[in-house]
Amino acid sequence: MRILLLCSSYNGLTQRVWTELREDGHHLDVRLAHDEAAIRKAVGTTRPELVLCPFLKERVPEDVWRDHRVVVIHPGPLGDRGPSSIDWAITDAEPVWGVTALQAVEEMDAGPIWGHRTFPLTTTSGEPPRKSAVYNGPVADAAVELAREVVAKAQDPAFVPPPADSFGDAVIGRLRPTMKQTDRAFSWEDPTDHVLRRIRAGDGAPGVRSELAGVALSVFDAHRGWATPGEPGSIALRRHGAVLVRTGDGAVWIGHARVPGGIKLPAASVLGTALDGALDEVPESLERPTGPSDGYREISYRRVGPDGCVGIVRADLYNGAMSASQGHRVASALRHAAAQDTKVLVFEGGEIFSNGIHLNVAEGRPDATVESWRTINAINDVCRELLTCTSQLVVTAVGGPAGAGGVMMALGADTVLLRRGAVLNPHYRNMGLTGSEYWTYALPRRVGPADAVRFTRDCLPVGAAEALRTGLVDEVLEGDRAAFDELVVEHAVRLATGDGYAAALAAKQAAREADELHRPLETYRVQELAEMSRDMFDDRFGYARLRHEFVTKVKDTSFDDPTIARSVREATADGAAGPVDTGAVAGIAG
Repeated sequence: MRILLLCSSYNGLTQRVWTELREDGHHLDVRLAHDEAAIRKAVGTTRPELVLCPFLKERVPEDVWRDHRVVVIHPGPLGDRGPSSIDWAITDAEPVWGVTALQAVEEMDAGPIWGHRTFPLTTTSGEPPRKSAVYNGPVADAAVELAREVVAKAQDPAFVPPPADSFGDAVIGRLRPTMKQTDRAFSWEDPTDHVLRRIRAGDGAPGVRSELAGVALSVFDAHRGWATPGEPGSIALRRHGAVLVRTGDGAVWIGHARVPGGIKLPAASVLGTALDGALDEVPESLERPTGPSDGYREISYRRVGPDGCVGIVRADLYNGAMSASQGHRVASALRHAAAQDTKVLVFEGGEIFSNGIHLNVAEGRPDATVESWRTINAINDVCRELLTCTSQLVVTAVGGPAGAGGVMMALGADTVLLRRGAVLNPHYRNMGLTGSEYWTYALPRRVGPADAVRFTRDCLPVGAAEALRTGLVDEVLEGDRAAFDELVVEHAVRLATGDGYAAALAAKQAAREADELHRPLETYRVQELAEMSRDMFDDRFGYARLRHEFVTKVKDTSFDDPTIARSVREATADGAAGPVDTGAVAGIAG
């Protein structure tokens, strides 16, 4: 079918739908729609058989939905209506939630039904789920299933979508208003569970307005802490940029915050600036206490399997972004893991595997370019630890989306495992960078020079099927995130205990030695950083502007970039990105 994806942003869900439906052989156009005029223009220029809206905030004009089949993917169960669906579901502790595909009509979210899915709105820990985790996890998985169902039904001339009220008891949703800050409000004197639920219902965006140490701000990234004596709302401890805030019956860690008119940053950084350094008097807690629960730990290490044969380093970084200090700590954790008597080292991320540089932290510094430089060097150190670990087999477990240097980081392992549904963006150009993270070594050795050029030049998302087909990853695992994590452990234990382990490790060591003799690994880093220094300090491709627009949430203009727009059109028209220049890989991105 000829399908138009109409969206407010080319976000992760839209990218998933685009990659999956392209794999099915459909012809897709993607257009951003910020107002009714843009929607009319998009439909008029693409002449689609079906308009699919995986993420659209704008109302579809009547003349469009009357003349075309327009199906909206709504992140709520049957009967749910309104723009704050997931926010209300988490706030109200709904046990079950869902996603509905419905036809656009005059009243938003009220049209006849093309399909629906439900799922439990719970977590394995029993904690309130984070809004971003719900959207990027079960909502996105269900939305992709529904997109395929809608396309199949659209190819059936006899299908007529039934009205919502024909589904009887399956209609569990209702019309809810846009959630306002007054609906999100809490007091620090409230129980910890209540505070956690309110903040997590607004995590990602828009956060919850509050006050800490007399500073008005919005808070994000909340985790359960442990009780310490003191008044609710007072700050007990700091840890790696987070602050421990006392509640009515315990405490919560607040990882990130934003003052009015500012950008989202680590909470300690925001408060430290607002209080002119007074937060320095709050003690730093680096160790996890014994006894009470403490849910805040960015970087961890554990051993699993028979005799602890597998070591797992987990870097659960907010939004998958890595600052210089986080990079140093991750590299240190990997060095520690490599020095243990384990046979396999697994490196895994959190909700998002990694997106490379923490652009907000860089933008928040007066020396933003220098901070960017520090960060890229720290991330390079992480990649080097993965690439040079020859005492163990190394596995990277990509359970969530990855972009730019985060993809290249994953490629430093002997085996890359990908959760189906995790989209990869192995390119840097849309941030005005040529890239580092040893990508000129790691990427071509996996996919070959032609695909290395294509991936880094065309700025297109890569779905699981293409990643597996091209060799970007070694295996795609099914299931939700919890199932994926279990399968990763099983895979790593099989590697560690299998009869072929010794031979595989010897082959790895020989290959690394041969590569080093051919060309030392550090020369790739030196060459990449030479280009990156020009990107950052000479700003030859607009990195400073693009970084600023990204962190300040300027409207998505990615399709105003002729390079990206052309790539999507060519991929849509030809099923590929066009002719490939197989010239020197190191010169690609410029």
